Amino acid sequence: MSRLRIEVTSGTDRGAIFEPDGDIVRIGRSPSNDIYVRETHISGAHARIDLGTDNVTIEDLDSTNGTEVIRGEERIELTSEQRFELATGDVLALGGGAGADATLMLVSIGDESEPGHVVQVKPIAEMAGTTAVPERDTDVLKTLSEVQKRVGAAGGLDNVLVAVAEAALRLVPRATHVTMVLRDDSEESADAGYVPVLTRVRSADGASVAPEGRVPVTRSVFRKVVRERAAVLAADAPSETFSSESLLGTGIRSTIGVPLWLGDDIIGVLQVDNRDAPAMFAGADVDALSVLAENASLAVANARLIRKLVAAEQQLRKENTYLKSRDERAHAGSGEIIGGSRAMKTLFSQLEKVVDTRVTVLIEGKTGTGKELIASAVHYRSKRKDKLFVAQNCAALPETLLESELFGHKKGSFTGATEEKKGLFEVADGGTLFLDEVTEMPLSLQAKLLRVLQEGEVRPIGAPTPKVIDVRIVAATNRELEKEVAEGRFREDLYYRLKVFPIRVPPLKERVDDVPLLAEYFLKKYSAEIGKTLSGFSQEAMELLMSYNWPGNVRELENEVQRIVIQADDEELASPELLSPRVRRVESIVSKAAVKKGTLRQMMDQVEKYFLVESLREHKNNKTSAAKTLGITREGLHKKLRQLKIS
Repeated sequence: MSRLRIEVTSGTDRGAIFEPDGDIVRIGRSPSNDIYVRETHISGAHARIDLGTDNVTIEDLDSTNGTEVIRGEERIELTSEQRFELATGDVLALGGGAGADATLMLVSIGDESEPGHVVQVKPIAEMAGTTAVPERDTDVLKTLSEVQKRVGAAGGLDNVLVAVAEAALRLVPRATHVTMVLRDDSEESADAGYVPVLTRVRSADGASVAPEGRVPVTRSVFRKVVRERAAVLAADAPSETFSSESLLGTGIRSTIGVPLWLGDDIIGVLQVDNRDAPAMFAGADVDALSVLAENASLAVANARLIRKLVAAEQQLRKENTYLKSRDERAHAGSGEIIGGSRAMKTLFSQLEKVVDTRVTVLIEGKTGTGKELIASAVHYRSKRKDKLFVAQNCAALPETLLESELFGHKKGSFTGATEEKKGLFEVADGGTLFLDEVTEMPLSLQAKLLRVLQEGEVRPIGAPTPKVIDVRIVAATNRELEKEVAEGRFREDLYYRLKVFPIRVPPLKERVDDVPLLAEYFLKKYSAEIGKTLSGFSQEAMELLMSYNWPGNVRELENEVQRIVIQADDEELASPELLSPRVRRVESIVSKAAVKKGTLRQMMDQVEKYFLVESLREHKNNKTSAAKTLGITREGLHKKLRQLKIS
C-alpha cells in the first residue's frame, strides 16, 4: 500500500507539508479540501489524488487553469478524465494556465509499512453473530446493551457516528482516540477509497470530545483491516522485541481496527488508539468492539441510505417547485406571440422550419424584443414540449455561481457546497435549456459549454466522471456576436456551434403595424389583473403610440400600457393625457405638421412628409446629408419623396 507526502514548493503556502490519511486526497482553494491551497489561480476543486493498492494517480477536476505533472524535463498536461500515475519526485504544477506562476508541489511516495506487531486478527466470520464477551463481567455486558441502544436510537448519520465513537470509548477504558473511517459513498466505482470522517478523544475528565486539530489515522492498520476483512489488534513495538511480558508495559502504544461491513462490502473501519496514555489493549477489547461493530455497521449503512434518500427527496422537491412554476409560466406564454406584420410573419416561418430539428438556435435581438418568448415557442411547438423548458440569464450570476447553476456540483467540491446539486443541463435533460445573454458567459465557461454541444455530456464541479445528457440549447444575445468574436470576448468555435440557425427578432420600430395589436393585448391583460374594464384607446392616443419609436421595444410598450391601466378610471377610454411625457412628446410634432383628420395611414403620411421636408430644409436640399440624418439611404430618401409626391 502506498504512502503519500506532498510538499508545497512555491506560492503563499510554500513550505507546507501534507501527509494525508485517506485513500482520496482532494486539492483546491476550498478549505474543505484535504490539501487547502489559497492561491486565486487554483480552482475550488482543482485536482484529486487516489491512493490505490498498487499505484497513486492524479486527476484534474476540470479546473479553470489546468494541472501539469513535471517529470524531469518533461511536462505532461492533464486532460479531462485522464488519470495519471504519479511517482516519487514528480512535481505538480497547479493553475499555470492563469498566466501566473503555477503553484508547485513535490510528490513523495513510499510503501506503507505493516503494523509494528500484530497481536490478534479476528475475521468477520468470527465477529458476526457474537453473543458473548469473554473475560468480561456483567457490568461490561450492561454497558454494551446501553451503548447499542444509543447507537440504534441515533438519528442522522452524524449522530450515529458520534454515538458509535462514544460507545467505543466507553467499552475500551484505556482508549484515548476513536476515529471513524468510511468508504467514499459519492463514488460508484468498486475502487472507491476510504476517508476519515470523525474523531473523538477522551478528555481529562473522561468525557468524549472533538479534537482541537486533525488526528491522523494509522493507515497500516485500517488498510490491513480492509485487506484481510478482519478486526486487527496491533502494537507499535517491533516483533523481535515483542514479548508476553511487554503486553502490560506502559510504554507500548496499541491500536484496534474493526471493520464495518454490509454483506461482502467493507463500508468503513472503526479505529481505536491509546496515543496519549500508552497501554496495551487486550483480546477482550477486540471482542467488545466486535459486538459493537455488528450493530454499528447496520446503523451506519442505514443512516447513509436515509441521508441519500432525504437529500434526493429535498432536491426533487425544490426542483419540482421551481420547474413547475417555470414550466407553467413558459407554457402559458408559448402562444402569446402577438404580431401580424411582415417582419413577424417571416419570423413565424423560420420557427416552423426549425422547431422539430435538433439544431442549436441563436435568437438575436435588442433588449425587450421578446427573445425568451421566441425561445419558449421553439420548445413548446416542438416534439420536446412534454419535457422541461429551463431558462438561465448568463448575466445574472457571477462566474462561480453560474458554473454551479449550469453544471451542478458534488458535495464538498467548494466552500458552501453542503449538498449535491444538479445543474440546469441535467434538470433540462430531454427538454430545452435557454441561455439568455450568452455573450455574458465568461470564457472559461464558454469552453465547458462548447464541450456540452460537441460531446452531449456535462461534468458537475468535483465529479470524477461526466454525465450524458440530451438537451436542446437555445441561446440569445442582444450584441453582435461577430464583433464579440473579433474583439476576443467570445470563442470563435463556440460562435459557429451556436449560430447554426439564427433567428432575428425585429425591434418594435420595424413592426409599427403590430403596435395596436400589442397595445390592445396588454390593455386587456392588465385590466383583468388589476380589476378594471377599460374601453380601449382613443384615436389620438393610438396615433401617439404608433408615432413613438420605442427604444425599449415591446417591454417598454408593455410597461407604458400597464401604467395607463393603473392611472385610468374604470370604464375610461385611454386618452393622450394618460401617456407618459416621452410618448406625448410626439404630440407637438403632430401639431407642427398640421395633420388633418383622416385614416391612420393618411395621418402618418402627413407626419412623415413633414419630417422629410424639414430635414431637406435644414440641409439646404442636400439629399445625401438629409438621408444620413434620417438614418436611411439616399435611394431610400428618393423613394419616399416619390411616394409622398415631394418635388
